[in-house]
Amino acid sequence: EEVLNSVLKGKRWSDEATVWSVEICEEIKARVKELNIPRYKIVVQANVGEMKGQGARVASRCLWDTETDNYAAFSFKNESVWAVAMVFGCYTE
Repeated sequence: EEVLNSVLKGKRWSDEATVWSVEICEEIKARVKELNIPRYKIVVQANVGEMKGQGARVASRCLWDTETDNYAAFSFKNESVWAVAMVFGCYTE
């Protein structure tokens, strides 16, 4: 939530959206790595789009162990931009 708000707050849609999505992914990945959670593979995905009154649905499917693997997601929107960020943690043995 903090990363999406800090990167996108006050932004208007532009060609820089591809840069924003990479910046979001890298910042989230760095923050998760700082937690030093051992034996987890971290996957971060961010989608950024322009608000034009359209509908958008972002979904994900994974094959994983429900006992150890999990995810977190957050969505953001303002007058010009929408975004969804997802973080997946998969335990590795």
